[in-house]
Amino acid sequence: MSDVSASRNPLLTPLARSTTTSDLAVESIRSAILAGRLKPGDTLVERRLAEQLGVSKTPVREALIALAGAGLVTVSPNRGATVREVTARDVRHAYEVRLLLEPWAVARTVKEDRTAATAAHAALDEAKARLHGRDQVPMSLANRRFHRALYAGCGNPLVVGQLDAVADLATLGALTLIWQRSPSWEAEHAEHAEILAACSAGDAEAASRLLRTHIRTSLRRLPA
Repeated sequence: MSDVSASRNPLLTPLARSTTTSDLAVESIRSAILAGRLKPGDTLVERRLAEQLGVSKTPVREALIALAGAGLVTVSPNRGATVREVTARDVRHAYEVRLLLEPWAVARTVKEDRTAATAAHAALDEAKARLHGRDQVPMSLANRRFHRALYAGCGNPLVVGQLDAVADLATLGALTLIWQRSPSWEAEHAEHAEILAACSAGDAEAASRLLRTHIRTSLRRLPA
């Protein structure tokens, strides 16, 4: 069969995306790490996690591989899977990647995807509702969804993939390093509102500039 015929008659039918048991395991373990219930250096035993989650070991194993790729879990031949001991330097590297890519991606999203602001508004509203609560994890995850809503429509899956890859480290850095040292979530929320206003107005240049300032400010809040 020629390449042209194959493209008109694909051999495989694309699968519909659905939430799998592995996805749910990822979210549960990620939340436990971000909340500090699983602490840096803790050993992650597949059997024990599977029992607690009420699933088989396979989705747990897949979840740990995914979280290792996201930088929250370390897998070694001797110790197996452990919660990564994240340093300020690790988080700084994640923010530097964001500084290089995210302002460009948001500017492109403003130009390419006018629906992105709707999802960002929802995430910003959720973060606002959490501002004065005791649990900072849901607020931080809402902030993460806010940022993703504004860069995911840039049209470049490589850039989106790179930003997704450092999102967990950036979230953990905000929770354990920035906010513990400088409770800045209200200031960050105000910065997010300014960024979103520029996006909603279709001002890509202002959105990119405000986001760059926002990320640089977060970098300054990191411990040396």
